[in-house]
Amino acid sequence: MRILIAPDKFKGTLSAREVCDAIAAGLRDVSPAVKIDIVPMADGGEGTAEVIGQALDASWIKCKAHDPLGREIEARYAWVDARKVAVMEMSEAAGMRRLKPTELNPEVATTFGVGEMLLDAAKRGAREIIIGLGGSATNDGGFGMACSLGFHFLKKGPHKLESKMHSSVFEIASIEKPANLKLPQIVAAVDVKNPLLGENGATRVFGPQKGATPEQLDKLEAALTNLANVVAGQFGFDYRNEPGAGAAGGLGFGLMSFCGAKIRPGFQVVGEAVGLEAKMKDVDVVITGEGSLDRQTLEGKTPAGVGRLARKLGKRVFAFVGRATQDRQVREMFDGVYQNERAGMSTEENMKRAAELLQDNARQLAKNLK
Repeated sequence: MRILIAPDKFKGTLSAREVCDAIAAGLRDVSPAVKIDIVPMADGGEGTAEVIGQALDASWIKCKAHDPLGREIEARYAWVDARKVAVMEMSEAAGMRRLKPTELNPEVATTFGVGEMLLDAAKRGAREIIIGLGGSATNDGGFGMACSLGFHFLKKGPHKLESKMHSSVFEIASIEKPANLKLPQIVAAVDVKNPLLGENGATRVFGPQKGATPEQLDKLEAALTNLANVVAGQFGFDYRNEPGAGAAGGLGFGLMSFCGAKIRPGFQVVGEAVGLEAKMKDVDVVITGEGSLDRQTLEGKTPAGVGRLARKLGKRVFAFVGRATQDRQVREMFDGVYQNERAGMSTEENMKRAAELLQDNARQLAKNLK
């Protein structure tokens, strides 16, 4: 029997590779002769650069950038020299992981550092940049990124806006494009389909996770609405309703509007990079998973992508997760769901013992497959 293990990370607990290793160890405990193929996965969220970088034998490049509050940092991205492809994550410069919980404030957080990373890759001679949009601390529609790329934003007067922070977005009246900006093709990998605005948009859905108070939500929405209106009026195109425009606090919209980027489902981008379909064709059983299996899984998350591909190829597929919904539509994607959650076990202990619990679940699956 040949088994393919292709999970995403368990956020805050295990990397995708560590999940693979734990499951493989459990399978071999029961079936030492089983053939196992390991393919760590991601869907555009955090971990995307690492997964693609490992698959394409990339090196890591460091560059100077600024964090969401404008502090200088050292950011890194994967570089595939043979193809001149840069693979990066917006969260490396503008992610929540760069801030303490008390520092979260999407009214001031900026994507300025993302633009700095894009420019560094462009100057290095990149022919393509893949950027994962997940884990953002920002809600500026790519305004900060555009500032670092050389776009000038003017308020009525006209006077140039001095601030690169989100709080300036509401004042924008016109935009001046940089004269000599040269960027390669940019692919933005996303794991959500949200538009920029509205009840399902960047602000209403994701703003509270980034520290936005109920009072701030209306201001944040008004600022992004103003940005979208000015862009549409001046540039003659309007991406506010494109699926994924609301990803990473509207950075999807910003990348399309200011960089000509293409928005693609992150699972597809990663799957192509790692050769997932070709590797799946030769196996009997597929195992996928991530920290949580719920309704959001259906919106482009790794387990759903792997599950659908496995079904298309006629493979049995199982999900290994931290916790799982009882939602029938979600669970029916898999031949079985194994969860780490145990009665009487706290969430803290569950996360601490994640690798051990995955290994135990893998032993159980191996016995069931015999």
